[in-house]
Amino acid sequence: MPFSTQKNRKLEILAVLLTAAGKFIFMDFLKWKLVFIIASTLGWAGYVYIRNRKEPGILAHWGFRLDNFNKVLRMVLPFGLLAVLSFFVTGYFLGTINMSWHIIPILLFYPIWGVIQQFLVIGLMAGNLQDLQNHSLSRPTIILLTALLFGLVHYPYYWLMAGTFILALFYGFIYLKERNVYVMGLFHGWLGGLFFYTVVNRDPFAEVFGKLFN
Repeated sequence: MPFSTQKNRKLEILAVLLTAAGKFIFMDFLKWKLVFIIASTLGWAGYVYIRNRKEPGILAHWGFRLDNFNKVLRMVLPFGLLAVLSFFVTGYFLGTINMSWHIIPILLFYPIWGVIQQFLVIGLMAGNLQDLQNHSLSRPTIILLTALLFGLVHYPYYWLMAGTFILALFYGFIYLKERNVYVMGLFHGWLGGLFFYTVVNRDPFAEVFGKLFN
């Protein structure tokens, strides 16, 4: 395979797992949500920049590409529309729809964090597991393992665990066919934002930025 060595792929997988562990420490235990998001975004953005300087073309290999954007969009859009409909129906019956103006900045900026998450979990995990030489993992196994990781990272919020597990199953299948993290990141941000305000009855804007405005 081009670009990465076997050692780099394994180290990237380890780094993703450490980032996931950091989520439990800094976001869940220490409640440093904004600090963790900023640090993770800057850290991984720096890594992407350095790798791209050394190995031009690796961005497209990872899925930072526009040539297949419309094709992947057409594949993801029906799933996204069905998901949005299911969110509002579920929220209506659970009585958990809690829309406010806070959803506007979430829908605007959450896709940026969504792209980072899709790059880490789907791109580096699923992509590297697929690219590893002499591995015995089938594509369905890679997709399942990636989905389990993505769901587990959202513990202890069981609705989020279930939703992200299903999302990652679908995304893993799409990514391994057509690598594009932009479409997945956009839909991750939009679907995730709506999911919080319709099904989970949480306000991620207040959770992350609340202290800045109090």
